[in-house]
Amino acid sequence: MTCAACVARVEKVLRRVEGVQEASVNLATEGATVRAQRDVPVEALVSAVEKAGYGAAPHRKVAPEEDERRRADALRSSTVRLAVAIALGLVVVPTSMHIPGVPMLPPIVQFVLSAVVVFGAGWPFFTHAYRALRGRYADMNVLIALGTGTAFAWSAVATFFRDALQARGLSTDVYYEVAVAIIALILLGRWLEARAKGRTSDAIKRLLSLQSKAARILRNGEEQDVPVEQVQRDDLVVVRPGERVPVDGIIESGDTSLDESMLTGESMPVDKGIGARVYAGTQNLHGAIRFRATGVGAETALARIVELVRQAQGSRAPIQALADRITSVFVPVVLMIATATFVGWFALAGGGAAEAMVHAVAVLIIACPCALGLATPTAIMVGTGRAAELGILVRDAEALEQLARTRTVILDKTGTLTRGKPEVVQVVTRSLSEEQALRLAASVEQNSEHPIAEAIVRAATNRGIQPVETTGFRATSGKGVVATVEGQSVLVGTLRMMQEEGVSMNGVVEPAESFAQEGKTTVVLSVDGAAQAVFALADTLKPEAKDAVARLKSLVRQVWMITGDNEATAQSIARAVEIENVLAGVLPEDKAGKVVELQGDEASRPVAMVGDGINDAPALAQADVGIAMGTGTDIAVEAGDVTLMKGDLNGVPDSILLGRAVLANIKQNLFFAFVYNTLGIPLAALGFLSPIIASAAMAMSSVSVVSNALRLRRV
Repeated sequence: MTCAACVARVEKVLRRVEGVQEASVNLATEGATVRAQRDVPVEALVSAVEKAGYGAAPHRKVAPEEDERRRADALRSSTVRLAVAIALGLVVVPTSMHIPGVPMLPPIVQFVLSAVVVFGAGWPFFTHAYRALRGRYADMNVLIALGTGTAFAWSAVATFFRDALQARGLSTDVYYEVAVAIIALILLGRWLEARAKGRTSDAIKRLLSLQSKAARILRNGEEQDVPVEQVQRDDLVVVRPGERVPVDGIIESGDTSLDESMLTGESMPVDKGIGARVYAGTQNLHGAIRFRATGVGAETALARIVELVRQAQGSRAPIQALADRITSVFVPVVLMIATATFVGWFALAGGGAAEAMVHAVAVLIIACPCALGLATPTAIMVGTGRAAELGILVRDAEALEQLARTRTVILDKTGTLTRGKPEVVQVVTRSLSEEQALRLAASVEQNSEHPIAEAIVRAATNRGIQPVETTGFRATSGKGVVATVEGQSVLVGTLRMMQEEGVSMNGVVEPAESFAQEGKTTVVLSVDGAAQAVFALADTLKPEAKDAVARLKSLVRQVWMITGDNEATAQSIARAVEIENVLAGVLPEDKAGKVVELQGDEASRPVAMVGDGINDAPALAQADVGIAMGTGTDIAVEAGDVTLMKGDLNGVPDSILLGRAVLANIKQNLFFAFVYNTLGIPLAALGFLSPIIASAAMAMSSVSVVSNALRLRRV
């Protein structure tokens, strides 16, 4: 495919296949996505495309390496044809243009050299044009073939029937240099465009380069090196320092640090031990580990990321609809304008047939809609690739466009603004020190798996306090735990539990009630029937939360926090990050209802919802763009249109800024493409542009659009 008309043609033939509901073709990725009401044989789709004159193969059967090899072969072939066209063009053009001091080549020599360029180097233009016309449609190949073929045929007639033309008083001028220069310049533009388009998929190439080719597995007690494709679920995989993890899994022995930067964007190494998850493509920095494979092949996090990026790069933005409508009638209109140009110059302006032909050829060449077809998909490709490098997975182009237009952002609290797990934030004691209180509480709680128990044990560990062994451990659901520690009866639990156990509460009731009013969870420690300490726990803010919210407030009209937590806790968090719009104590369906309410206000939409992708799934699905917080390993979140792999809240304003940059880039490309054709066609028709200048301008228009899109790599 070479232009927007090709895209329209392939989409049309695919939609004609029985059972196909929708077909979308992307010029930049050279891929098609087909949606059908029922199962449609892939062979039928491939056959339809091939009958239209294009090659096709099922996506799943094309390996990334094979795809790259195909592109490299095509580029080599293009390079050879370009070299032939330029080499002979440097001979034909100067010796055909009456340049002082440069001898003119005989017309017969010009004919031979030009034939090699036009029908050798330029042969693909004619074969594609033939297929197009046979299929009863016209694309840019038809325009190029008509333009160069007309110039060459006219010159050939003037060369071999010179005397007959002179006898009738007709022009015998030849225009071989026009045909040769057009072919050479268009091939140069295609070559530059292909190289630039190759760089638009750099993000996917870098992700694919992370995949190990081989893996070391343990079978029958012996280590074996096997191709990564042969690793199966539940295999025991061995990874040594400096090696890449070949598949996803869970560590069973060893501890290390992994570099996960290419998957999550997180630059700091991540410590991993027994029970921790590891992911294909990450780099093992220190110790040797053994892990049980849980995800292989297309199941790995890396493979899913690559596929998500591929899908996003091949998707179509709503803004492209205008270009599609114009493209559907563009080439036939150009053919009519070229015909009118010839008639106008020949019959009305009093010019000769040769002069009229030259101006008509200029119209045909400058009107090729290459830039129009590349304007949107190249920006989408580079933008989604750049997003992946930043740890932002965008599901499709529409999500990018909605991000750019977002006016309201709704933030969930738990796991979005906060870390998503309780932490001990304050300790009030009576006769014990904080260290003594933590030691006793952690000793009892180490036997529990409750999040509050884990928070207390974590707080003790962070202070270097080691729990001791206990006896008689007993847990009461929803209330607390009790155990004997060094001969003392120790209770850790709620105020209600303490009252039921008859614990003396002197000195702890007031701080406990104060913590509760602040929205904090209160846990009391009693020793031998007397309360000795009160622990205040809270889901603490993420370090970047306040800065991220401030950035969002500068980008959109409204920022909301909606949470199922109580009003006191919600207001406490909202004050800390300076969010004025708060809705607390709501169920998941109520969050979706608030999204609908805001969407009903034109000044508030589009609405973006940011959540953890599980409890917030209804709201994420309802929002104009759903942003799911993840960790790069949590990319299975299906409800969101965008997934932040690092779970960093700054990814939300970063996503909006990237969306705006991509949308601005698309508008720039479309503006350039429209202006180029709007100005170029009249100038060519009026005789202000020669065919050679027109071909140079057409070639450079495509290169300019792709080069402009590549600027997004620096966003």
